[in-house]
Amino acid sequence: MEFAFAALNQVCAPVLDHLAHLPAPQRAALGTAFGLRIGSPPDRFMVGLAVLGLFAEVAREQPLVCVVDDAQWLDTASAQVLGFVARRLRAESIGMIFAVRDAGDEHAVPELVGLPEMHVPGLPDHDARTLVVSAHPGPVDAQVLDRVIAESRGNPLALLELPRGFTPVEIGSGFGRFGPAALPDRIAESFRRQFSTLSPMTQRVLLIAAAEPVGDPVLVWRASDRAGIGLDTDRAAREASAELVEFGSRVRFRHPLLRSAIYEAAAPEARRQAHRALAEVTDPATDPDRRAWHRAQATAGTDEDVAAELEQCADRSQARGGPAAAAAFFERAADLTPDAGRRGKRLLAAAFAEHVAGMADAALRLLALAEASPLSALERAQADRLRARVAFTVKHGREAPALLLKAAVRLEALDVRLARETYMEALQAAWFAAHLATGPDVHDLSAAARAALAPDGSQSSSDLLLQGLVVRYTDGYPAGAPLLKRALEVVLDEDPSADIGLRWHWFASITSMDLWEYAAFDALTSRFVETARASGALAPLPMALTHRALLKVFSGDLASAGGLLEEFEAARDGMGVHDMPYAALLLAVWRGQEQQAAALVETATAEATRRGEGTGMIAASWAEALLCNSLGRFQQALSAARRATEPHQEMGLMTWCSLVELVTAAAGAGQVDAAVDALARLSGIARASGTDWALGLRARCRAMVSDAGAAESHYREAVERLGRTHIRGELARTHLHYGIWLRRQGRRGDAREELQTAHAMFTGMDMRAFAVLAARELSTIGESARARAQSGSGQLTVQEAQVVRLVRDGLSNAEIAARLFISPRTVEWHLSKIFSKLGVTSRRQL
Repeated sequence: MEFAFAALNQVCAPVLDHLAHLPAPQRAALGTAFGLRIGSPPDRFMVGLAVLGLFAEVAREQPLVCVVDDAQWLDTASAQVLGFVARRLRAESIGMIFAVRDAGDEHAVPELVGLPEMHVPGLPDHDARTLVVSAHPGPVDAQVLDRVIAESRGNPLALLELPRGFTPVEIGSGFGRFGPAALPDRIAESFRRQFSTLSPMTQRVLLIAAAEPVGDPVLVWRASDRAGIGLDTDRAAREASAELVEFGSRVRFRHPLLRSAIYEAAAPEARRQAHRALAEVTDPATDPDRRAWHRAQATAGTDEDVAAELEQCADRSQARGGPAAAAAFFERAADLTPDAGRRGKRLLAAAFAEHVAGMADAALRLLALAEASPLSALERAQADRLRARVAFTVKHGREAPALLLKAAVRLEALDVRLARETYMEALQAAWFAAHLATGPDVHDLSAAARAALAPDGSQSSSDLLLQGLVVRYTDGYPAGAPLLKRALEVVLDEDPSADIGLRWHWFASITSMDLWEYAAFDALTSRFVETARASGALAPLPMALTHRALLKVFSGDLASAGGLLEEFEAARDGMGVHDMPYAALLLAVWRGQEQQAAALVETATAEATRRGEGTGMIAASWAEALLCNSLGRFQQALSAARRATEPHQEMGLMTWCSLVELVTAAAGAGQVDAAVDALARLSGIARASGTDWALGLRARCRAMVSDAGAAESHYREAVERLGRTHIRGELARTHLHYGIWLRRQGRRGDAREELQTAHAMFTGMDMRAFAVLAARELSTIGESARARAQSGSGQLTVQEAQVVRLVRDGLSNAEIAARLFISPRTVEWHLSKIFSKLGVTSRRQL
């Protein structure tokens, strides 16, 4: 269980000859995970896609079934990948069956939660009695039999094994021993009693076999010879084979509990001798990690040589994408390290590895042990940073900004580059926490980060981005906007794998939204998604897809946004995270799905409050204000917009768009003063941005609070400016509000033109609530809205529509499969259904 992908390797080994059929990134990820090649640590998501593709290729030739027994003993990486694959079986001739202990057991497998389940109950008493009697043909005392059946609760293994732990006299006379232990412990005790009846020589051979996890009989024989058992090995094997273990092409114990029972029954020194013998016969060139592990288990006390060897194993595990295994190696290395300072360093490395593996509790436990050691100043600062990062990972909330600030301040005198990175992380955490942060906010952190800024001559994109953010939050938006625009230019000119990488793409795309820079927002989100997909890095993919979906919503392409949202859900499911549904919330509002949007607002608000993620609360209030404005509920929209635009909250585009909704709601509710105040805040931001997007919305808001003499010129300016952008939804809203204003001025002909334009745009973009509002306004002047021509695409499911769009974009079946986290066979299945529904026969027609 300590070795990442160990079980997956056993599953896939017989079919690796099909590896060549996989796309290159998947082939590389699986090869690196299995140690077949050297490369960057593979992402679990990419490995999962590779295994899904591998299984699908095998299933093309004949149906495939994958059976995993005792799934509670899978290594974490294998469990994640196999669970990922099991959730994505659609049209393939593949079945997967996992046998696991009772779901209520502490060993239940969280990675498999949600798969269809069949609970297998114990045997009924009559069948249980028949099984015991058939397995033990000698006399069985009735009271012992009743007790065995009662204690086993119908478990067949217990029915077979519990009586074997008794002597013939005990089971026949009624004096069998029953203790208060739990059932698995009683079974193990039965195994230990059977083991104790064997000769000492046989016990030594079986202990070596139990300590050798691969099941290689050659290693067991060689280790037995090295341990001095010599020619008696064959005789020991024959004695053991009768009941407990089979020595064939593999060493197979009757049950895994038997292996652990034998191992636990041995004295510590006997276990160390067994591991020592196995270490001496394990090839250091072909299996260095297992050899090092045996050496570690053979060591009593401390040993720096063995600890250093384990540290090398940890480095190799990290290179193969096995952070959990790396953590185990680092922790064991720390146990064996004589020097207290070096021990603390290795514990810190183990904590980092556990954090990467997603094991927050384990990371904090190891971190506490490391902090109790004599760490250097730099290491203590790194420990502070790790504690903050764990807090941020668990909850995008209250505590992380203060913890990251503490780490950044410590790092300034030790490693200024790392300090700047930590300040960026702190700003990210503070952005998420917003007004719910218990400590410093973005303004406080920006002021603190000034001392760590790079010299003015630095052209690094991350340095420029940090500098622009610091100025933006300390000196104000107008002062920071030019610097941030310069930073975005450098980011866009860079190779995607350069300094900005995936780590700060999040901040770069958020900054482009903050500046109302649609072109940069488009380019950055596209690059963000493609870089995450190409690298197989699952962790940043949900956020990348969220940003891209938001852009599609703003541009009015709700169909593409829906496809990205489906991909977001699949990626989120693949890694088991629960990011806030920002894109889903906004998409439901623009689609006019009132009940769904209201439910998402309520859920997002509650979840954001629980996590301490103030940005989520602001997003929910913004979405509620937009929804209520689309429904003409201006008073409710006004309340929601006020919650999203409190003076101390400046969360970029969410705040600016909320100000637009505040002006709209206040004007609609007849509260002109509130609208004017909100417009004043918005105007300064729009001037500093200088984009048609920002200035167009400002012009529309100005029209709403202007007298009849000035309003029309502002509406015309808004239409002209927004018409030069890709912000189609807001352009349609501008036509709608202009048409409403014209109707109120008694200009029915002009109003008809604007309202018909708005209705056609809303209908074409599937913005139903706004379309209904436009139709209602048309009806007041005696006009009916033009019906939208229905297309055959309405027959398609969401995923079928995604497939159609990706075919349109020129992607192959394999590329579509990778994009949608399904197998190529499932893509073929979808295409056959799509062709039938739409009456086409080729991809070209599609």
